[in-house]
Amino acid sequence: MYKLHVVPFIFNKPMKLFSEYKLGNLTLQNRIVMAPMTRSRAIDNLPNDLIAEYYGQRSSAGLIITEGTAPSANGLGYARIPGLFTDEQIEGWKKVTAAAHKNGAKIFVQMMHTGRASHPDNMSEGTEIVAPSSIALSGEMYTDTKGPQAHPAPKEMTKADIDQAIQEFVTASKNAIEAGFDGVEVHAANGYLIEQFINTASNKRTDEYGGSVENRTRFVLEVTEAIANAIGADKTGIRVSPYGVFNDMEVYEELDATYEYLTKKLSDLKLAYIHVVDHSSMGAPAVPQEIKDKIRDLFKGTYILSGGYDLERAEKELEEGKGELVAFGRAFVANPDLVERFKQKAELNQPDFGTFYTPGEKGFTDYAFLA
Repeated sequence: MYKLHVVPFIFNKPMKLFSEYKLGNLTLQNRIVMAPMTRSRAIDNLPNDLIAEYYGQRSSAGLIITEGTAPSANGLGYARIPGLFTDEQIEGWKKVTAAAHKNGAKIFVQMMHTGRASHPDNMSEGTEIVAPSSIALSGEMYTDTKGPQAHPAPKEMTKADIDQAIQEFVTASKNAIEAGFDGVEVHAANGYLIEQFINTASNKRTDEYGGSVENRTRFVLEVTEAIANAIGADKTGIRVSPYGVFNDMEVYEELDATYEYLTKKLSDLKLAYIHVVDHSSMGAPAVPQEIKDKIRDLFKGTYILSGGYDLERAEKELEEGKGELVAFGRAFVANPDLVERFKQKAELNQPDFGTFYTPGEKGFTDYAFLA
C-alpha cells in the first residue's frame, strides 16, 4: 500500500517553509529553526537525560540551536546552564545530539560566555567574572542559593584574559564536534561577553579592543575566525542583535556603521549563517528594517530570520527573499510537534511562562503533542 504524502499549501502552491534547504554541507529537512533559549535544567551544569528528551521531542525542526552553553567555567553566569568544557559535559551532550538526529534534525550548540551578566554564587570556586571594562550590570542576578543578588563589578580583561577566552571558545567548539553537534553558533548578541566588547555601553577600553568600530569588533572577529579555522566555517554560525538593549546595551552613534563593518568581515569568513535577532515582539526596541536589509545585502551566506514569527509571516518573508530560514522560540517551548502543527494549521499550545527557568520536567517535556 502506498502512503499519500500531503504537502502543505498556501496561496495554492507548496509552502517554502517546509522545503529542504542546503546549509553548507548539511541538508535541512525544512527551513524551520528552533531558536536558542535558556531553560535552566542543567543540574551541576551538565546536559542530562531530561535535556536530551526535550530536544529529541522537537527534532522535526530543520535546525535546532541549543540553549546558551558556556565555553568555560568563567562563562557560567546563570543558574543551571550547561557547559561544554569537561569530559562529563561532552558525554552528556552526546545523548542530546543523538536524540536530535534521530528524527532528522541538525543541531548547532550556541556558545555563550555571559561575561559580566553573572554572579559568583552561580559559578564554581576559582572562577572570575570578566568583561571588557569593569562596569557592573544594573539589576540583579537570580541564584539558587541566595535568590536575587546584585551584579558585582567584573574584572577588566587583560590581553592574556582575552587570549585565554578565545582559546576557550575554540576548545569548546572542538568539544562540540566531538559531542556530535553539526556546528556552533557564536552568541554575539543580547549583551553577553562578545556583545559587551561591541557595544559602547560596556566597552570603555582605550587599547586595540576599544574605541573605534574596528577595535570594538576585534574580539568577535577573532573568536569567530578562530572557531571557523578549528572546526570549519561551514560549521560556524553567528547570532547578533543590533539595536538590542538587553543587559544594559545602548543604541550608540556608530551602531549602523559597526554592524555594516562587522557583517562585511563575517561574510568574508564564509560562515554557515548569520542569525539576526529582533525582540520587538517581546517589548524590546524594534530593529530598523534598514539595518536588517543592509545585513542581508552584505552577508553572502544564509540569513536566519528571528523574532515573533508565526506561520503566515514566516512564509511571506521567505517568499519575499528576506531570509532563507526562520527561527521560532516560545512556540517551540510549548509545542514539541510545532512543525506538524504548522503543517496541519492546528491550534498551538500556549507556553507556561512560570516554568521557563525552573528545574524539572514541568513546563519542559510535558507539553501535549497532537493526538
